[in-house]
Amino acid sequence: MIIAFSITTSGTGSLGADAASGSPEATAAGSVSRAVAEAIAVVRASGLPYRTSSMFTEIEGEWDEVMGVIKDCVTALEPYGSRISLVMKADIRPGFTGELDGKLNRLEHLLQSRGESAHHSSAQGTTE
Repeated sequence: MIIAFSITTSGTGSLGADAASGSPEATAAGSVSRAVAEAIAVVRASGLPYRTSSMFTEIEGEWDEVMGVIKDCVTALEPYGSRISLVMKADIRPGFTGELDGKLNRLEHLLQSRGESAHHSSAQGTTE
């Protein structure tokens, strides 16, 4: 299975008002990068295949493995805020592994056969 998830904090946790961002200026700007980095460290330590983008992290593994990592991320973020928000989307396809890359490889192959590319290099939509 693949889980795409986004996790963040709000409010003040036991580490203080600016813990999730690292500075008063970053807090004022709405940053929670420190808290998110803590969650990504948990994902990396799990050893499961993963990919992080600007808005989501995808993890691939068995149900209990992936859900265990999500639970560990929630626990790791508790000191950073009085509230944690978690969004998850799951692709549950029994008997398939390597789909984190496999899905993208199949898409790229199909687009290349049409003379196109699936890769985007900037917010303006330019392709590689």
